[in-house]
Amino acid sequence: MKTPLSCWLACAAFLCSAPAGAAEPAASSLPGHYYLQGVMETGSELLLKKDGKFEWMLSYGNTDEQASGEWRVAGDLVTLVAGNGGKEPQFRVFEEAEMRIQKPAEAGLWVAIVGYPQVGPMAGVEVKFEAQSGKTATAVSVANGDAIIRMPASERWVRAGLRRQGAKADYQWLPVPPARAQERIAAFAVTDPQWLRGQAFQKLALRVVKGGLKVDDADNGLARGLYAKPASKQ
Repeated sequence: MKTPLSCWLACAAFLCSAPAGAAEPAASSLPGHYYLQGVMETGSELLLKKDGKFEWMLSYGNTDEQASGEWRVAGDLVTLVAGNGGKEPQFRVFEEAEMRIQKPAEAGLWVAIVGYPQVGPMAGVEVKFEAQSGKTATAVSVANGDAIIRMPASERWVRAGLRRQGAKADYQWLPVPPARAQERIAAFAVTDPQWLRGQAFQKLALRVVKGGLKVDDADNGLARGLYAKPASKQ
């Protein structure tokens, strides 16, 4: 007895739609807190949030690394993409009470210090110095947070524009307090200390396996381990 054509069509429609429907529960179960297992003397955590954001940290010896950004899933592959979600850092001028500067900058130099009070410096900030005459010069803050330029003694510093190095965003312009201008050294604070922490990676792929997630790169030392959720309490 031949199977009616309508039955074949119904079966084909079911087979085509089944994979998409089956993938949805797996993706929805991915968010949560994972801990690295199987890598000696290394601690690492991964938090996949329901809103598509992630936070990752790793600690071994005296080294601590972190990354944050967005995660996406395609099939059985989860990709972590580090970044700031299109946001840019915001800055403000240090309050005098926050300053620890004891002496002015050397003659002929203007110094902009970028960081977060009592936490640390911020490298990779492009600082545009502007004098009262309109003359400008640009420098990028280094590891200790300093951005330094040379400027004639006849010029007076009036404001500074700040933005991340390589960013296409407009400069955020801040006035230089008169006392700081006179000493040719001023400090600028990033409003969120998270910007002081560099990203450990730009992209990391993990494959969904039984029990959790594995780094999808054989050359990565973390591939020896497994990111697993803690066992649920009964």
